[in-house]
Amino acid sequence: MIEVSWSQVSARRLERQALAAPSKGGTPADVVAAMCGAHAQVMSAAELSVALRLDGATRVDVRRALWEERTLVKTYGPRGTVHLLPARDLPMWVDALSRLPLGHNAFPEGIRMTAEQTAEVIEAIRVVLDGRDLTIDELNDAVVGLTGPWAGDLVMPAFQTMWPRWRQAMATAAHHGAFVFGPPRGRKVTYTSPPPSPAPAPAAVPAEEATGAGAHAEERAPGGGAALDGAVELLRRYLTGYGPATPEQFARWIGAPRSWAARVFEAAGPEPVAFHGGTGWVVPGDIAAPAQPPAGVRLLPYFDAYVIAGRPRELLYPGAANSRALAGGQAGNFPVLLVEGTVAGVWHQRRSGRRIRVTVETLRPLTRAQYRELDDQVARVGEILQGRPELTLGPVAVGPHA
Repeated sequence: MIEVSWSQVSARRLERQALAAPSKGGTPADVVAAMCGAHAQVMSAAELSVALRLDGATRVDVRRALWEERTLVKTYGPRGTVHLLPARDLPMWVDALSRLPLGHNAFPEGIRMTAEQTAEVIEAIRVVLDGRDLTIDELNDAVVGLTGPWAGDLVMPAFQTMWPRWRQAMATAAHHGAFVFGPPRGRKVTYTSPPPSPAPAPAAVPAEEATGAGAHAEERAPGGGAALDGAVELLRRYLTGYGPATPEQFARWIGAPRSWAARVFEAAGPEPVAFHGGTGWVVPGDIAAPAQPPAGVRLLPYFDAYVIAGRPRELLYPGAANSRALAGGQAGNFPVLLVEGTVAGVWHQRRSGRRIRVTVETLRPLTRAQYRELDDQVARVGEILQGRPELTLGPVAVGPHA
């Protein structure tokens, strides 16, 4: 096998993530496609993640792509978390995510839904959102009105209140292409139907999905034996952006059992390479790496795709970064300072009007040239967020994001 070094892998990922240099002439949809989705639970962080990869872009450009041009969609993506995805790729994502085998349902009997109820809720969401933008309260009334009072029973503990039963199917409904997030109505979130596309039919809801009965997902056949075309294409894109990678790493990233990921690898037929004392896989023939080693200083926001998908963690978070910039082993809970492709600090920004106070805590010495690059990055953050940035070097007192 061909052997690749961490330096080569790091330089390759930076280049393909438009972090070695921002993309000139690219679009938000282009860079989000290369990222395999932008985590959007914290929307301001998603806007920063996308815009910093585009030459001269600001948060306004990302918002325009999402809410006006509709070239991006906001929906539930990998691991059931909210992501921005390219609208043109939504059929692939729906095909892949709707076929994920789901694990044991943690809700006790009396709260969890049956497979039939889950399928009924998904179809109800699809019907009531056709051509409409609804808030969660409006969506609740419409879904309960179409399915029955059982769907509206307040049985789900959530944020010191109780949610109706049907809401446990929200992520599954999004994975089946029933809805995406709609434009905000003031401070309220809305939901709407996906943009028109020649989407393949999503997989049926597995019979075990809502009951939690029987074997765990680790032991079940992936997608009930359904075709894996969407998952194979998604794996190829993942390996293009973050390879070399293993089935276990892909499984963690997408939120699936290792056995399912292994089946997708088998169907895709990736090429093995020697990496980090073991074997990783890349798209066949895709072993090229930049001639120069990884370089540059970048400020990555919460849950940036580069650190969420990037592995091995011990190489991406070397030395002190392993304990300081990870939260219980989880990446993304701290915004990070990236130096030459690896995590070298944490940072935080606090906004007051147009003033943006940026505090950077370095975990290793920087050269004068790197400090100048850091100044440039702080200025770029201010440009993207449309504020006046001020840099302070010192400890970051803010804890990790939940």
